[in-house]
Amino acid sequence: MNVIHPAVHPVEAPPVTDAAHNAIPRGRMKDMQGTPGTPGGLALRFFQFAFALVSLCVMATTIDFPSVTAFRYLVAAVSLQSLWSLTLAILDAYAILVRRRFRHPRVVSLFAIGDGITSTLTFTAACASAGITVLIGNDLNDCARNHCTRFETATAMAFMSWFAVSPSFLLNFWTLASK
Repeated sequence: MNVIHPAVHPVEAPPVTDAAHNAIPRGRMKDMQGTPGTPGGLALRFFQFAFALVSLCVMATTIDFPSVTAFRYLVAAVSLQSLWSLTLAILDAYAILVRRRFRHPRVVSLFAIGDGITSTLTFTAACASAGITVLIGNDLNDCARNHCTRFETATAMAFMSWFAVSPSFLLNFWTLASK
């Protein structure tokens, strides 16, 4: 097997001129806050996790949520969202502690795909739950027997979690597309 070994030849540095001193120094572009591995990204992950967890806890403490499929779907979606956000928050905290950023295209694409899936599930579950809550409260006038305020609170927290996931997804997708 013929392997070519490159030889290193010393090259003299070009002479320093005045133009070289006046040139603008080039460096790396700073990471935008909100991308993975930044304090802004960690804050977004914390808010995603907190809102999803509140939605999950409020819905889980309601006795009659399993009777409606949309509410069961909301519990499943915010459970997945809270686990995903907690996992990525731990990774972001680790990246901040070791002063590294997530720049590898496969890692960023995994984050973008995961954020896209979980945000879509959370949004659709929140919309379905909001529709059922409006049906129960306004159309059937049955809030006295049901827990409409709890359903509304859980739905609102799911929407807030989706609002926190959307910037993460867009920033990850943009970072992936710009490479």
